[in-house]
Amino acid sequence: MLDEETQPLVDLMNAATGPPAHLVPIAQARAAHERETEVLSGAGQPVAEVRDLELPGPGGPIRVRVFRPEGEGSLGLVVYLHGGGWTIGSLDGFDPLCRALANASGAILASVDYRLAPEHPFPAAADDALAATRWLVAHAGELGADPARVAIGGDSAGGNLATVVARRLRDRGEDPALRLQALVYPVTDSAINTPSYRELSEGFGLSALTMKRYWDLYLDGADGRDPDASPLQAEDLRGMPAAFVHTVQDDVLRDEGEAYARALEAAGVPVTLSRYDGVIHGFFRWLAKSSQSRAAVAEVGAALRTALA
Repeated sequence: MLDEETQPLVDLMNAATGPPAHLVPIAQARAAHERETEVLSGAGQPVAEVRDLELPGPGGPIRVRVFRPEGEGSLGLVVYLHGGGWTIGSLDGFDPLCRALANASGAILASVDYRLAPEHPFPAAADDALAATRWLVAHAGELGADPARVAIGGDSAGGNLATVVARRLRDRGEDPALRLQALVYPVTDSAINTPSYRELSEGFGLSALTMKRYWDLYLDGADGRDPDASPLQAEDLRGMPAAFVHTVQDDVLRDEGEAYARALEAAGVPVTLSRYDGVIHGFFRWLAKSSQSRAAVAEVGAALRTALA
């Protein structure tokens, strides 16, 4: 059962006229996502400083927005990768969430505007995420952050990218030794055949057909079993950073997110798994409408704060 704050929003989604979400043109879906931010996320919390940067990337400049919360001295650094099925989402669309997460974590948070599909299919987003993380760590001191205290995080497709970056850094033996990967309802497997996909295929926001569309646009014919696309398919997860994995009961991605948490744990990685009931996929940024959203941001922020202490 959905909670009393979420049910009316889901009712509005299900009553909406027009084509189903998986048939809406991408440009229109992107615009709708930005409008949703105004209603569901709100104006955003004040922070001490916001800076927009352009970093060198493998496909051209990568835009990054850096949020510094109140606090003296060198702070920890969180690299954040937004959700949106690798096809929608922007710095502005996740600005309120990133402000709240910077404040909750007490860390400098850098939101990465990676390239989107279908214009830039796999592995463009993952390549940008890795390049941005490397640059941000190398220049952490210029941002007022401690390069020895770094974490990575993301929601949905951004959670996918965050753990892919963490594994790529591990495979190459590169610094930094990330202290935490914070993964909010992460996408971890292209197979889309879990019980949660069958039980929750429609009527709960993100549908199975919409998720299939995202995968099709992102992969563009590439092999979805590649662990840089489907991290659950990675053969060896030993030595990965500690993980905080957040899932949602009524979400098609629930089972693969929890399967990934178990896989990390089986590989000896310290894992905290937190499942929320009564809400749906996407609620993490609904700060203006959902008390559970605010609680989840506080919980993820506390995990980051502890890891970066």
